[in-house]
Amino acid sequence: MKSKLGIASLLFIGATLLLKVSGLIRDMVIAYYFGDSYVADAYLAAFIIPNMLILFMTNGMKNALVPSYIESVEQNKGKRYLGQVFKGTLVLAFILSVIGMLIAPVLMPLLYPNFSEEATQIATWVTIIFFACISFVGMNSVLEAFFDAESKFSLSIVSQIIVILSSIGAAFLFANQIGAYSLALGYLAGTILSLIFKLFLVVPRKVMDVKQKIDWPEVKQFYWIFLPVGLTVAVGQVNLMVGTIFAGYQGEGAVTYINYAKNLVHMPQAIFGVTIATIIFPLLSKAVTANDNDQFKKGIEKGLTTMYLVLLPSVIGMMLLMPNLIELFYERGAFSNEATTATTQVAYFYFGSVVFFSLNNVINKGFYTMKKGHLILMISIGSIALNVLFNFLFAEWLGYLGIPLAASVMALFYTGACLIVFVKLVGGLDFNYLTLDYLKITLAVAAMSGAVIGVQQLITDWPNIVQIITVAITGGVVFAAVAFVLKTHAFLFLLRNVTKRKG
Repeated sequence: MKSKLGIASLLFIGATLLLKVSGLIRDMVIAYYFGDSYVADAYLAAFIIPNMLILFMTNGMKNALVPSYIESVEQNKGKRYLGQVFKGTLVLAFILSVIGMLIAPVLMPLLYPNFSEEATQIATWVTIIFFACISFVGMNSVLEAFFDAESKFSLSIVSQIIVILSSIGAAFLFANQIGAYSLALGYLAGTILSLIFKLFLVVPRKVMDVKQKIDWPEVKQFYWIFLPVGLTVAVGQVNLMVGTIFAGYQGEGAVTYINYAKNLVHMPQAIFGVTIATIIFPLLSKAVTANDNDQFKKGIEKGLTTMYLVLLPSVIGMMLLMPNLIELFYERGAFSNEATTATTQVAYFYFGSVVFFSLNNVINKGFYTMKKGHLILMISIGSIALNVLFNFLFAEWLGYLGIPLAASVMALFYTGACLIVFVKLVGGLDFNYLTLDYLKITLAVAAMSGAVIGVQQLITDWPNIVQIITVAITGGVVFAAVAFVLKTHAFLFLLRNVTKRKG
């Protein structure tokens, strides 16, 4: 059983890494064809609102359907229950899709009044195409949650990769003919292909009864569970939309710089967060099951220190290499050296956002484990007002560079508020342990940074990719060595989990 779970975890981590890489490739394709032009701005701005609904449905469905479906299976009602949620979601998603398509011509000029007429037209039609995807996304989200309930996590990730690859393929084939519309139409085709892929796996097994009439009271009961979780996800996307709206006032290219920098800098958070969850959060579940509050708090403390251990050197290393990385990934085709410089500057200001939100992921897991997710929702809603205020102040001061700074400062306040509430709930954490380990990690990162800066001075004439590899190896070795010498608890804990034998 443990062997199967370990294999499933490795497949999930591998599939997640592949998903993030494919997302990076999609951004590279957009940069190649459209650079930092108004076309790229319009496409990326148009994607924000539909993507908010997509994540609202996908992530909310996984958190709400998995436990309720497992419960229905235990009551021998799994097929009927899954069918009811599937059909009910199809109807609701279709209604959302139609509403979104109808309001897009009004919404885009309202949100981005500084866009040119051509950019507004592109943004409007791209938004309409994305809203057309929502019906298929609704059905996809139910089936992805079903796969998760059966511990087939990698299938959900693979289906998302299909969507991204379809967008990339459409851009390669049609970008020169129809511009940004190719990406949107490719995304629509991808959602359909992804649904076909899932149905091909699900229908022969007859695990879903779709012949019965929709039982709306039962569907309504499910969505009362779904809404709080989905809204928490939506709040995060609203904060992203706030930044994009403010970027729309900063001239051509600002939306593009914000998007590319954010996606690149936040990649370690997305990748390492999965790994840490695999190692840390079984401890939380066992502690809650055993009603062991001390063990639960130790699990949170290990999560916070381990997250800091892997994120801080990764993000600092990225910051030291940021011009090299953006040149490697984006600087080709229509993406100029000036765009690389602007994107690099934006990326530096996202540093706090990555670190604080990553640490907050651990705290949020604690809230969810204790079934206190409504508290996160309340704090998240308050973060929207704070985000608007910071964007207004910092964008007025620094232009589009103020937008990532606003995200970082807001993340600090948001994480601080969540930590204060969580500490009160659990009766305190061992801050002496946390402070000491954080200090050791910070010292190891400082030593790593010194070594990296020294090496960079010696290899300025080397090819870009060789510089990146050399710096990465040097930084990794120095950080690991210093963390080991300082006997950093998080490093030794992670090392034991990586090298632990099956026995």
